[in-house]
Formats: sequence, C-alpha cells, structure tokens
Amino acid sequence: MKKQLNIVVITNDHYVVLLAALIKSIEVNLINDNQLIFNIIDDKISQENKAKLTRSVNQQISSLKWVNMDGLIPDHITLPLDRTSYPLNIYMRFFIPYFIDESVEKVLYLDVDMIFQQDISLLFELDLSHHVIAAVQDSRIKTFDNNWGGIKNYKKFGFEGSAIYFNSGLMLMNLKSWRSLGITEKLIQCMNENIHYANYPDQYGLNVVLYNQWLSLDKKWNHFADLVSAGNPFVIHFVQRKPIYKSFNGVQLFREQFYHYLEMTEWKNFVAISELSRIANKTKIVINKLTKLFSHRL
Repeated sequence: MKKQLNIVVITNDHYVVLLAALIKSIEVNLINDNQLIFNIIDDKISQENKAKLTRSVNQQISSLKWVNMDGLIPDHITLPLDRTSYPLNIYMRFFIPYFIDESVEKVLYLDVDMIFQQDISLLFELDLSHHVIAAVQDSRIKTFDNNWGGIKNYKKFGFEGSAIYFNSGLMLMNLKSWRSLGITEKLIQCMNENIHYANYPDQYGLNVVLYNQWLSLDKKWNHFADLVSAGNPFVIHFVQRKPIYKSFNGVQLFREQFYHYLEMTEWKNFVAISELSRIANKTKIVINKLTKLFSHRL
C-alpha cells in the first residue's frame, strides 16, 4: 500500500500557475512509491483553472482536495488585523490542523512560489517527535535581532537576539504536537497582542510561539531564487519577483527550471506577464489592506 504524503498549499486565481509548476516539480522528482495528497486552500480559484490544474497532474501519483477558504476559521477566533498589504490567506496556514483528518501525523505546508529539485518524501521521513515543525532559517532575516524584519520586541519575551529566525514558506508540521499544545490559539493571541511589531505577520507569530520548538533543516530545502547557490538547491523559493513576470530579476537558471516544469502542464504556452499588467494587478494590494482594516472576518 502506498504511503500518503499530505501537502497543504494556498493560492488564488492569479498564482495558480505557480502551483501548477510546483506540483509538477514534486511529481517529477518523486522517487519513492508514494501517493501525493494536495490539500489546496482555495482563495476564489475559477472553475476553469481548477479544471486545468486537475488535467495537469499525474492522476497515478497526485490527488487534489479543494478546501474552501471561506468559513475555514472557527467562530471563536478573530484574525489579527495587521498594517501590511499581505492578503488574509497568509493566516490560513495557522488553521491546517482544523481541516486535516486527525489520523494524519505529518503535513507539509508549502508556499506556491516554489519548485522542488529533490524527492519530497525525504522530508516526511524526518523524526519530529521532539519538535512541532521543521523549517529552514530565513536567508535574509537570519536572527531575531534583525533590524528590519526580525522580532523587534524579542527582549519582551526573554529571547536571545541571536536566536535563529525561520522562513514559514516550507514547514513540516507535527499535527499531534501542534494540536496538543494549542498552537493555533497561541498564534492568534500572540498576533493580536503584538501586531504592531510584525513586519511579516505570520512569520512573526510562528517564530515567537514556536521558539525552541522547531527542527532546523538544511538551507537547501528553502533557497531564495534571487541568491546564487554554490550547489543545486532541493527547493527553490521565488520570494521576490515571481518567474511569471517579464521583470523577474532573480537567478536566470532558476527561472528556466520553473518553466521546465510549467511546460509539462496545461500552462505550457504561458506567456510571461508584462510589467504594466503586473502593476495593474498590484492594485489588489490596496484591497487586501482595506479588507483587513474594515473586517475582522473573511
């Protein structure tokens, strides 16, 4: 019987093309005979794009499960309203234990702006018995005392400034420990009480609440695409300008690898988006901010 590997991603209609490349890269590099279960938190993805994505995956390897973002948050929880332009969907990773079956021990959360170059099943083989999650140190922020993106009030919590700060784009989650420790509720409380200190709201809460409770992975498992790599990264993360834009300014080889996988999907004839169109789409950032300012609910 094949082992099921549960993966959680979040996307909207604009970034579903990134998800297509991510899934294909995972399929291509899968060596062990495992079944991939992609739990997709659906932030208003069109039926057309859902159909394209379904046709893009290898049905022998992958299954897609759609999770409607609306109504995902329990009634007793109020989302923190931060001052950034990040969409509300960044908080949905906090609620993964609420919709994943309790029989599932591990879940891998992934940002959609990634591609894999290594067998994903290697991550699921890690021992998380003494940790809530496994993640990779952020390549830029690095430590809590970073003056532009770290934990500005780390002294309040009694933390060391040299404490390692992780990037939340890839997290292998120990769901049993997460649930038993009430991590979701602690995250929401932490965010609501310290929102003015959070430049990267989800990462702020995760790094504070999971201090000394996470396993540090090799940096190859979350390599930023605008940084030159001495070797071949296991996971390439397009944290800045995405490869779907003509104005992508990261490492060109990583962009080529992205399109290598995208060519195997229903988006094989995708044309990179112009800078003018990209800027037009960024007007949604204003909407994201206004939504958070005027509503405590989705």
